[in-house]
Amino acid sequence: MKLWLSALFIGIVVYYSYQLIRVLFKMKQSIVFPATEREWKSVRKFPLQAVYSPEFSKQKSGILLYSFILLSVLAMLLLGVYIEGFDWTFILPVFLPIAYSNSLLNLFAVVKGGILSGNRFIPWHKIKSFQFIPITMNHRFYGFGKEVNDGWELEMKTKFFSASCIITSRETKEKLAAILREQAVIELEEESPEDGVNS
Repeated sequence: MKLWLSALFIGIVVYYSYQLIRVLFKMKQSIVFPATEREWKSVRKFPLQAVYSPEFSKQKSGILLYSFILLSVLAMLLLGVYIEGFDWTFILPVFLPIAYSNSLLNLFAVVKGGILSGNRFIPWHKIKSFQFIPITMNHRFYGFGKEVNDGWELEMKTKFFSASCIITSRETKEKLAAILREQAVIELEEESPEDGVNS
């Protein structure tokens, strides 16, 4: 049982490490979107802050913190394997930071082959659908400021997870929607009538 749990947890750490390495390689590619200063300012992973460009210098603190979390979890796992009588129930809380690690990189950009979103690279063929959800009074991001209240949440779904960002400009929204329709063979989900855009 101990060996099986070790293999499972180490597999999880290897998967997240692979995702980080993949994002670091994709960050070196040329950016398709956002392309202008105005577009950079109107795309957000978090309501109160525009995304940073995918450069190591801008994402350094998030990358270092993410790497530290992965190394800490790996160290705990190795201790669990080699220390006799180690209680594996202590390992589960250690994995909580990994579960929320997507928020460590303030990153959203379209590159050749897919989208960089937080700590993930999403290839075009993995995106199954997307929709722009208007940020209204019942939305979780409503109340963070006028720009956000007048914006949309882009939600992209893959087979196993979803990724999102906030768009605060109609022009940026239309450009991103055109890119998504052109690059990915996906279905645009039905949008709210108040959004004014039909699928």
